[in-house]
Amino acid sequence: LEDHAHLERKAASNALELVVRWPERVELESGSRAADRWAHVLTSIAQDEMRHLAQVLRLLERRGGHMTRTHVNPYAAALRREVRRGAGIRELHDRLLVSALIELRSFERFALLAGGVDDAELAGFYESLKKSEAGHYKAFLELAASLPGVGAETEARFETWLDVEADIVSRQLPACRMHGGWDATGARTDA
Repeated sequence: LEDHAHLERKAASNALELVVRWPERVELESGSRAADRWAHVLTSIAQDEMRHLAQVLRLLERRGGHMTRTHVNPYAAALRREVRRGAGIRELHDRLLVSALIELRSFERFALLAGGVDDAELAGFYESLKKSEAGHYKAFLELAASLPGVGAETEARFETWLDVEADIVSRQLPACRMHGGWDATGARTDA
């Protein structure tokens, strides 16, 4: 739950950073459903993630835990290192696709946890998060597909990201975390 709390905070921050970093909401392809929704979609995602954070914190506190001050997520950090930084619209495209990928994996993890945890409260909580994460995944993909000059590359670029992710995951050993784990040497990747 403590790891989950940090991930919800980071997801909210990511959505807000996209609004702040590209406040003009870039000119999206004309006729796109997303064209008039850039800030609305991203702030809605941020609100959802903050609501999830509040829920996780309540669960954590009721169970005697607390949120630590710092947190590093090696999985997300490794993905973000592969973003085409300084490449304008291509950087934004990658950031949206990385966000979509992380939301997709969160959906999958919540589905597994909802069906596998031996705790009715947590099972219900994870079940309730699945739909939201699937919606965030779709929203990020829709925004990526709406970007001028690169939107048509979205499907192929997402396939590339799946390959990048597979390589990243292959170098991490399993750990009790929502995303990420241990590196191949056995050292904690969040230390």
